[in-house]
Amino acid sequence: MRLPSLTHLRCFESAARHQSFTAAGEELGLTQSAVSKKVKELEADLGFDLFQRAGRGVVLTAAGQSLAADLEQDLAGLRATLHKAAAAGAGRSALRLAVLPGFANHWLIPRLPDFFARHPEVELSFSTRLEPFDFARENFDLAVHFGLDNWPGTQMTPLFGEEMVPVCAPGFHAAHDLQQPAAVAQAPLLHLDSRAGAWAEWFERAGLDGPPRQDGRYFDQHSMVIAAAAAGLGAAIVPYDMVARDIAAGRLLRIDGPALVSRKKYFLVRPQGPLTEAGQKLEHWMRRQLRSRPE
Repeated sequence: MRLPSLTHLRCFESAARHQSFTAAGEELGLTQSAVSKKVKELEADLGFDLFQRAGRGVVLTAAGQSLAADLEQDLAGLRATLHKAAAAGAGRSALRLAVLPGFANHWLIPRLPDFFARHPEVELSFSTRLEPFDFARENFDLAVHFGLDNWPGTQMTPLFGEEMVPVCAPGFHAAHDLQQPAAVAQAPLLHLDSRAGAWAEWFERAGLDGPPRQDGRYFDQHSMVIAAAAAGLGAAIVPYDMVARDIAAGRLLRIDGPALVSRKKYFLVRPQGPLTEAGQKLEHWMRRQLRSRPE
């Protein structure tokens, strides 16, 4: 089959993602009619419908859904290939990393100025991935994963375990008199959806009677829980390594009491086979950062 125009594919991918020709046009700098025309031309080339009309809007057909799912990854891979080519043309190397947003925002990105100062010849690009994936299919060089050592077809290097500690803003600590762990039972609490039982476990480990308060605010990302704690919205249980710098800088205070240690760890993951020179530089730098982590 003759490959369709890249412009046609980009129009379809954007329209499929937005479920709207108008929104796709705004994203691509085209008119709604231009996007619609290019999608119809793509349908003509392929020989089947990608969208069907639904009132004043459009929805994907089964074939359109299948194509959109694969095409999103294909275009991301093409962008990564072009990024590497551009980096090579400038005499640099490029790495594409799949990362967890909390790890990236609170551990990795704040440390990156040191990496780029040491290795200005290496460029990094990041995409969020929450679950294991096929490296050959998604064209990543490395990934940061939280879980167990069970990602098939990869080499997993442990970074650090998850030690969950209670923290809060200094003003919140003073306002609720959190010098003693027992005072936490009366303070507003922040909850992470994926660690729903963390406070209950901490209360048990701290020897506190009764269940923790359930009337606090709930979040689905570590980044939001940490930001909420720093804003004084409540006390949170979060991975120590993600807030160690905030604690050292006085933006957060660690509340006295036990730490919760998980069987799961953070891993640096790569496909089987030799690691590129740029990948080796990043891995060695991350190990250096871990050796100098604040206690």
